[in-house]
Amino acid sequence: MNTSHDGTFGSTNGRRPIWILGVTGASGMPYVIRLLDLLEQCCEEVHVVFSEAALRVLQEEQGVKLRPARMDCEALIGRKSRSVYFYSNRDIGAAIASGSFLTDGMVIAPLSMGTLGAVANGLCSNLIHRAADVVIKEGRRLVLVPRETPLSSIHLENMLTLARNQARIVPAMPGFYQNPETIDDLVDMMVMKILDQMGIHRELVPRWGADRPSGGEHQVEKASQHLSQGRVATVFGLPMREEDEER
Repeated sequence: MNTSHDGTFGSTNGRRPIWILGVTGASGMPYVIRLLDLLEQCCEEVHVVFSEAALRVLQEEQGVKLRPARMDCEALIGRKSRSVYFYSNRDIGAAIASGSFLTDGMVIAPLSMGTLGAVANGLCSNLIHRAADVVIKEGRRLVLVPRETPLSSIHLENMLTLARNQARIVPAMPGFYQNPETIDDLVDMMVMKILDQMGIHRELVPRWGADRPSGGEHQVEKASQHLSQGRVATVFGLPMREEDEER
């Protein structure tokens, strides 16, 4: 195993991490593609499982048509890779289905409510369920990125059950305080938060307090720029009108 790294891998004891990426049938495929792109660069190995529903959403949202038996890293991130391994979700005997196969943990992004319910209740009807169950029983890191709204009390109870079992719950709810200008900015904000919970730190967007004017000066300055350009402006999430700026 290659032990070289660039010092950004959190608590992996100086080695490049090994992660499992589960992808289920919720909206959010831009997060998946960006996350896989970055994991491929910084991990020793990335073990990827798409559910059949996830492949359908991938086609709907990204126009990428893949089959479980013909997964293609290049079609997802634009390059081939020897560190990314794909599995059929039906392959319940795959390496990642065993606790003896050592990994740093698993991230499921996006997480459908069906998979959430299965994992919260210890059901293992496919490889994503089983791999998550293994990560929990082995005490490894499980990062879950639910993407659903509104949430029912059943969904919330399932999240609470997993949080009590040390899972990291990271809802797909990007912030706006870094003043995103593109969808890519929003995706990067969310992916950075996911990576943080995995112990992998990347500066994809400005973090709060980093190279920013103090207090609300940055927000007011940005809002003024937007008003001068005829764009809708907000200050701390609230609409800002021209007369407000004059005050």
